[in-house]
Amino acid sequence: MSKIDDAQKIIIDLGMPRAQQNERTALCILALVDIQEKDSWETAKNPLIGITPIMEFAFNQYHKKYAPNSRETFRRFSMHQLVEAGIAKYNPDDPSRPVNSPKAVYQISDEALSVIRKFKQYDYAETIQIFMKGGKTLSAKYAAEREQLMIPVKTKNGGEIRLSPGEHNELIKAIIEDFGPRYIPGSELVYIGDTGEKWGYYDIELAGKIGLEMDHHGKMPDVILYDKNKKWLVLIESVTSHGPIDGKRIIELKKLFAGIKQSLIFVTAFPSRAYLNRYLNDIAWESEVWLADNPSHMIHFNGSKFLGPYYQ
Repeated sequence: MSKIDDAQKIIIDLGMPRAQQNERTALCILALVDIQEKDSWETAKNPLIGITPIMEFAFNQYHKKYAPNSRETFRRFSMHQLVEAGIAKYNPDDPSRPVNSPKAVYQISDEALSVIRKFKQYDYAETIQIFMKGGKTLSAKYAAEREQLMIPVKTKNGGEIRLSPGEHNELIKAIIEDFGPRYIPGSELVYIGDTGEKWGYYDIELAGKIGLEMDHHGKMPDVILYDKNKKWLVLIESVTSHGPIDGKRIIELKKLFAGIKQSLIFVTAFPSRAYLNRYLNDIAWESEVWLADNPSHMIHFNGSKFLGPYYQ
């Protein structure tokens, strides 16, 4: 039997679903433990490795070539399930690394490594049984470690949601908890996007009241706030997601919210003035800029609308 066949047998023995009992997932296992065709399973290792290096390993060591656009298939349909089963760990070197980070890495778990090193040995079956008994607990443990690092965000009536970790969602938290109360006091939160999930929060009842229908195919802004007294719908982009609101983005948002009767306000949020300097040439006129590190000030991009003296 080839090492790929062996790895598929290990996957089955570890109780993985049929959808993962395939060559692709077997190659993931082999890359995770750095086992080449002539190696002994006893020499299995536990390097940190990303999706692209896993695919490169499959080609260099086993001559299995996958198209570059297969990265997501490896991630979603092999590595995700290995992590859920406690066979692999996700970002063990930095659990707070953002979900969409290009630096994301995986590592075989210590428990799974112990099993793999025993493959074809007399006590292999025993190590499998030990692993399976603690499998659910192990999966729950890894999920809990990730959950502890989630970013809590306060919502209305003392509620709280938790967003995946990362610079982007830290800025989202600041928008909701600092920008909103300062500049749109009494406003209601309609929607939050999240880098971990498509929608981090969506108040479907409020959206219905104001005639807002979410477009699953349209690119939503990162945060939507509603001021019922002024009839404002405030559309806020975090620059850390896809850049600032520029002229093209204004047109997209106006089309996306064309059926809304409320007045649209466009805001780009930046972590700092230094961050803003990178994008000054791109920011659209008739939009607003807010800096999280200078929360009591805003920058208004609209000619003479607010021209006049300041009184201390």
